[in-house]
Amino acid sequence: MMRNIHFFSEDTDHKPKHKTALRAWMKETVSTEGYKTGEINVVLCSDAYLLDINKQYLQHDTYTDIVTFDSSETAGVIAGDIFVSIDRVRENAAKFDVLEADELHRVIIHGILHLCGYGDKKKEDKARMTEKEDFYLAIRNRFFL
Repeated sequence: MMRNIHFFSEDTDHKPKHKTALRAWMKETVSTEGYKTGEINVVLCSDAYLLDINKQYLQHDTYTDIVTFDSSETAGVIAGDIFVSIDRVRENAAKFDVLEADELHRVIIHGILHLCGYGDKKKEDKARMTEKEDFYLAIRNRFFL
């Protein structure tokens, strides 16, 4: 089986659990959205690491839970890099009283949805993004049994 979804850790000891299930769930999301899965890198990192990326590439001097870079070159095939701050995930999980794994999955699928073309800058786009996240989180369990 070709593994075109890769997981990395930068400036954190956190390693994703259940990588096979995560990959299957992410690929199902991509497929359901009408795309094929190209090369996707998920980089789990620290706040400091992601802040540097946010400053360097997006000129944003703010902490964030995710930064997604789309590198798709072929129509119908999504590819890119998804950087996720484990520090933000942990803080947001506590803030919203959810399990860290659930928050991590929400953020990862958020990145996948960005690669599928969904935005979240306007109020209506953010509502649609949240709706999609909730939908894919609801079907996730069949991959993690």
